[in-house]
Amino acid sequence: MSETLNQPTSTPVQLSARHLTRHFTTRIPGRFMKAKHVVRAVDDVSLDLVAGHVTAVVGESGSGKSVLARMLARIVKPTSGELDLEGTPIAVGARRTLDYASKVQLVLQDPFASNNPVHHVRHSLERALLLHGATKGTVDELARAALTRVSLEPPDRFLDSYPHELSGGQLQRVSIARALCVRPSVLLADEPISMLDVSVRLGVLNLLKGLCDNEQLALLYITHDIASARYLADETIVMYAGQIVERSISTALVDEPTHPYTQLLIASVPNPADPTSQAREKAEHTTFAVADVGCRFAPRCPYAMDVCRTSDPPDFTVGEGHTSRCWLHASEPEAVSEVAPPERRREGETTKT
Repeated sequence: MSETLNQPTSTPVQLSARHLTRHFTTRIPGRFMKAKHVVRAVDDVSLDLVAGHVTAVVGESGSGKSVLARMLARIVKPTSGELDLEGTPIAVGARRTLDYASKVQLVLQDPFASNNPVHHVRHSLERALLLHGATKGTVDELARAALTRVSLEPPDRFLDSYPHELSGGQLQRVSIARALCVRPSVLLADEPISMLDVSVRLGVLNLLKGLCDNEQLALLYITHDIASARYLADETIVMYAGQIVERSISTALVDEPTHPYTQLLIASVPNPADPTSQAREKAEHTTFAVADVGCRFAPRCPYAMDVCRTSDPPDFTVGEGHTSRCWLHASEPEAVSEVAPPERRREGETTKT
């Protein structure tokens, strides 16, 4: 288990997770449906969400990002692990309370699915306010203030609109406004821009960054897009098959990735200057495969060694606040004798697999 980045002691940790794990049991089709298979959706994940900081979680579909967010929101119960909200330990098996929900809010990926199509914006905002203790005499003013906070002005233009009357970017801002109505200290944003047009994504990212800077929100930003994580986040965590495989300050992680999976994610970003090489890179590594023993990325890794197929790698420190879960960084000769780390390989060198 890797430690989180060291944060200034004066900066409060709003939400802390330690060793969060969630396993799902599925039944394999058979004569009596008795065979079971355990899916390790999230496995031993620890992180701190700090006031005024953005933590990004990056990975492919199926890597466990959304399950992690739902555990932090206490919508999904962890199999094991610990949560701590503003210094108070939380019983992870207990039901989510209204007080917890008011401090930790979740913004979902699809604003058209997360907003009721038969109710106007005013109803969605006022219902959230009333559920969390606002009086009827104040909800109208608070709803207007919430829309103003997310740059939907004038608010009267949007309060009586239905979801289908708004653009995707506007409706996602409404979803963020609804989450902010109750004045949370932690905002969990699960791929908040993936359903939006490219032309409006930057505006939503800047809105989230402004909320962190100006209102000291602690933000968890979940995304497939590692480039947007570099732009928005202070720290980036890379997940594969439920595990954290690399974490560092965002600029350092994207500019100098050390884990082969992180390198694959970056290589998959389209490059207009060299589209042929990018297409070839993606075509060679598109199959999502998980090993049951050893490193979970070994079936896809171009640098896999014998030790990768037999032993799960620990977290290796590869720089200040930078860890990587890969045997390529081991100091023992037997672990690295077959292949040099990617950054040290010479052009034209071959790799044993």
